[in-house]
Amino acid sequence: MRNGCRDAGARSMQDVLFYIFAVLTLVCGCLVVANPFSRNPVTSAMFLVLTILSMAGLFVLLEAFFLAAVQVMVYAGAVIVLFLFVIMVLDLQVEERQRFRRPALIGGGLAAGAVAAITLGAIQVSGGPGREGTPVEGSTQALGQLLFREYLLPFEIMAVLLLVALVGVVLLSKKDLK
Repeated sequence: MRNGCRDAGARSMQDVLFYIFAVLTLVCGCLVVANPFSRNPVTSAMFLVLTILSMAGLFVLLEAFFLAAVQVMVYAGAVIVLFLFVIMVLDLQVEERQRFRRPALIGGGLAAGAVAAITLGAIQVSGGPGREGTPVEGSTQALGQLLFREYLLPFEIMAVLLLVALVGVVLLSKKDLK
C-alpha cells in the first residue's frame, strides 16, 4: 500500500515538472522572438539558452538522458556560442537595428501557421510511431530508432526552434542598405 502511494507521489511530481518545463519552453521560446524587455540580440540568445535547457529537462523526464546531455552540450554550448560570436562581431548599435515592418510580421505569421498546419497534418496521417522489433539497448541503431520514431516531434521542434533563432539573428543583425 505504501509503495503505491510513493509511485503516485512520484508520478504527480513528474506531471508538475512536465508542466513547469513545458511552460518554460513556450515562454522562453516566445521571448526569443518577441522580447519586450530589451531589443538587444544577446538577451534573445540568452532566452534561447533557457529554451534549450528547459527542453533538455523535458528529455530528462522522458528518460532520454543522452539526448538531454547532447542537447545541452551541442545546442546550448556550441550553437549559442556561435550565435553570440556573430552578434558580438557585428556589434550593432541601437539606431542601426531594423524595426519590424507589418508586412514582414504578417508574412512570418502566415509561414509559421503553414508550418504548424503541415506538422499537425503529418502527425494525424502518420498515426504515431510503428514498432517492429527492439534492437539492442545502447547501440547506435537503438538510439537512431528511438530518436526518429518516439522522439521525432521534440527533435523536429528543436530543429525549427534553432532555425527561427538563426533567422532572428540574421534579421536583427541586418543593416539597412538604403
